[in-house]
Amino acid sequence: MSGLSNVKVTAIVSDKFDSTAVISEALPSVTVLNGGTVNGDSRDGGGEFRNGVLGECREKKREIVLGKNVHARCLEVTEPDADDEWTGDKEAYMASVLARYRKTLVERTNHHLGYPYNLDFDYGDLAQLQHFSINNLGDPFIQSNYGVHSRQFEVGVLDWFARLWEIEKNEYWGYITNCGTEGNLHGILVGREVFPDGILYASRESHYSVYKAARMYRMECVKVGTLVTGEIDCADFKSKLLPNKDKPAIINVNIGTTVKGAVDDLDLVIQTLEECGFSPDRFYIHCDGALFGLMMPFVKRAPKVTFKKPIGSVSVSGHKLVGCPMPCGVQITRLEHINALSRNVEYLASRDATIMGSRNGHAPIFLWYTLNRKGFKGFQKEVQKCLRNAHYLKDRLREAGISAMLNELSSTVVFERPWNEDFVRHWQLACEGNMAHVVVMPNVTIEKLDYFLNELVKMRLVLYQDEKVQPPCLAADIGNENCACLLHKQSISVN
Repeated sequence: MSGLSNVKVTAIVSDKFDSTAVISEALPSVTVLNGGTVNGDSRDGGGEFRNGVLGECREKKREIVLGKNVHARCLEVTEPDADDEWTGDKEAYMASVLARYRKTLVERTNHHLGYPYNLDFDYGDLAQLQHFSINNLGDPFIQSNYGVHSRQFEVGVLDWFARLWEIEKNEYWGYITNCGTEGNLHGILVGREVFPDGILYASRESHYSVYKAARMYRMECVKVGTLVTGEIDCADFKSKLLPNKDKPAIINVNIGTTVKGAVDDLDLVIQTLEECGFSPDRFYIHCDGALFGLMMPFVKRAPKVTFKKPIGSVSVSGHKLVGCPMPCGVQITRLEHINALSRNVEYLASRDATIMGSRNGHAPIFLWYTLNRKGFKGFQKEVQKCLRNAHYLKDRLREAGISAMLNELSSTVVFERPWNEDFVRHWQLACEGNMAHVVVMPNVTIEKLDYFLNELVKMRLVLYQDEKVQPPCLAADIGNENCACLLHKQSISVN
């Protein structure tokens, strides 16, 4: 190897480079509204900890804690050298980077609790397909000129979900989306095309993609209040509908809200519409079933999501309960509605009514593979396991004196937000205000929950060792009966 090549290799591959090391993610300071910081043991200079009292500042809204700017730690792309020997060295370097990254993924997966992804899967049999560019262009039911597709898998998956939601093959249209948000964007777009002058109604705890759709489509949008459980408040819904009886209603119904896992009462929503004088030909209901849309059919006493009711569309994520390794989803609507949206595309020799043009052709194969392996009985067992472990976590939190709530139809356990942001980032918890949550998925075992609980309890013992520092009141967020603050704890014990 020439001296010049030696210099180049040294610049890329250092003797100190450890391909097995776990990449550490530096965390920013947590900004509070009155100028102080809270990070680990830093408690001076902030109004919240300065006086040793958490309560007064916790009534204020916390600022969002942004993560580290990835640009400062990005892996630079360098141009390959024409020399074959140099190229081999660079390939060795890239292999080392990937090995290091894989170890990071293993560590991060082991401490993953806050987001609704099922990380328990094995798709080794599908590795043989990664060498193909599988693209499902256009309408899933009409073959295009592009031959490297997986429509036969896609339509098989759609038929399975059509049976789940009780709509005949000749009455539905759908496709495999690139994510859950795309399902919501499509469902609301269909509603807008059916009712161009319709008003979109969504509860204030709906996923942010619903309000993104309203902005994108320039739709009039009315935000509806929620109950303490996170479920839509149909009394408030009625009060918002009545002044707008002259315009059709497009409604987003949550089959599991983002933070609390609350399930809107679909039957009550329909009843409210009818009481306000809206006939089925003057409203369109989109059901956002991102996570719980696939869990509800296997939960006793759960409201049934079915096209036998006057709904327009249902969407569900494929990377959540199903456990696909890439973001994807399923969107199904009534065939009669899709003609308002579809257009013929000569370039494809097909028709298109999707949001995106190119669509991941691998995703339908992963979905098809899992549905065949698990089937209805397999998902039923997984759902029962999730609910059982969620109740276990909620009970253990309450035994430890921590505010906690679990909706009856949910596996999302809401509890007091840890105020150590290192802990939050370590366990990848999703937070809002004073609340955090754990979404119990099939890969979340009792052992993992015990490990998490032990760390949480130890952290709180340090934080609350001074009696002047008390846990926040979460009564307004999760209800008096679920709050373990000093006031409500005493109230419950007295009663």
